[in-house]
Amino acid sequence: MVERLVPDELWELFQWVVPEAPIRPQGGGRRRHGDREVLAAIVFVATSGCTWQQLPSASFGPSGATAHRRFTGWSKARVWAELHRLVLDELGSRGELDWSRCAIDSVNMRAAKRGSLTGPNPVDRGKYGSKIHLITERTGLPLSVAISGANVHDSQALIPLVQGIPPICSRRGRRRRRPGKLHGDKGYDCNHLWRWLRPRGITPRIARKGMDSSQRLGRHRWTIERTMARLAGCRRLHRRYERKASHFLAFTSITCTLICYRRLTN
Repeated sequence: MVERLVPDELWELFQWVVPEAPIRPQGGGRRRHGDREVLAAIVFVATSGCTWQQLPSASFGPSGATAHRRFTGWSKARVWAELHRLVLDELGSRGELDWSRCAIDSVNMRAAKRGSLTGPNPVDRGKYGSKIHLITERTGLPLSVAISGANVHDSQALIPLVQGIPPICSRRGRRRRRPGKLHGDKGYDCNHLWRWLRPRGITPRIARKGMDSSQRLGRHRWTIERTMARLAGCRRLHRRYERKASHFLAFTSITCTLICYRRLTN
């Protein structure tokens, strides 16, 4: 089970970003569970959607409380964002990333327990929820991810998302973090966004309100719709159960990492 959820190549990348285990100066104490077993337990929770209490410790070793405590510490240390960047670096060095076109979109998730970065969803009868914002490259691999309340307009997330794209390795030349074109629906049609993108060498391909037909967007944006469906397929993201926004963002980053890793192994 552990080797299936955390293959050797993913484990080697994770070892670069995981913090060192604390050392008890007085010695003694219980034996610390291995990081690979704990990582497999966290991936199982993310993909299956089970609670921490329902985690089958007989299959992994660590209990649900241990896995949750390690998950919290690693989330504070930004381990998941760094792991996502390392997988993107591997893809970029192999020439698997297509920067010619990128797409931006968002998806709403209902928040069962509310919490930080939640808000009334205007398209879900005002029920509280969160919104996942995403930028993908041409083939649908996620490059940058963020979360907000469900009542936040999509246009407010474009600049932070573009700025959040990390410098990623290329097969040749310098690291890259700017796409050639950026495709978006009419929710991103704001004049200040057009003026912000063009000086940075990004050609906006955003549908204009009252001018462009929404049917033409599918020619280049279907890949991000597929990625959004894969995010929703991760059971832990089917509905937000975390009160802390950092924990919900961590599960989102883990899912994006797994999506990119599947491309790396295929």
